[in-house]
Amino acid sequence: MLPSQKKLGSTPKMKAVPPDKKKLIDDLKHQYLTHKEAIRIRLSEFHSVPPSEFFYELAYCLLTPQSKAANAERVVFSLREIGFDSRLIDPEPILRRKEHYIRFHKSKTRYLYHMKGHYSSIVQKISKPVSAFELREWLVMNVIGLGYKEATHFLRNIGKNDGLAILDRHILRILKQLGIIDSIPKSIGRKQYLEIEQLFKEFADDIGIVLDELDLVFWSMGSGEIRK
Repeated sequence: MLPSQKKLGSTPKMKAVPPDKKKLIDDLKHQYLTHKEAIRIRLSEFHSVPPSEFFYELAYCLLTPQSKAANAERVVFSLREIGFDSRLIDPEPILRRKEHYIRFHKSKTRYLYHMKGHYSSIVQKISKPVSAFELREWLVMNVIGLGYKEATHFLRNIGKNDGLAILDRHILRILKQLGIIDSIPKSIGRKQYLEIEQLFKEFADDIGIVLDELDLVFWSMGSGEIRK
């Protein structure tokens, strides 16, 4: 049986935000109010992504770790143009092109092949009425190349995130600035990911912003735009 979030009773309580962090929280709330409509439109777009697009959304999330999001988008565009999902094509030459280079392209080529070969079972699982938490656990265990961050990213991009957090370096940096975590871990295992995610949820509850929306606020604070 997959573990439920209710078993995280040992998760430490969120630390109180120090007084000198108030300005950062005020800026965050201002950013939210300024971009609230755009954020909600973006989330509705994620919920409207048709199942026919899930393959390339998953490919995108396999490509993004340690590579630029814009490069991953360009590679996915090229893979879509040549019909990688339905044709016998080697994607590695596309991944290593200088104009949109993807780091660890050999490993990520293997990830794409594995995902493609098991895609029917992935679609079958996604189609079942299971919680986002359970679905993420299954994806991490069954899709090579997907960690908790990437699996959550994929679920967000197809509108099935339901309160899970994408803990990328930028979000972790803001959580540290807020005093919610002490340091940014070099790598995050399952236990630590769930603990930090719980602290993020508690912070979202405290300031009255839905976690899925706050997630996009954090992203927009760094990039100035609301990317996928």
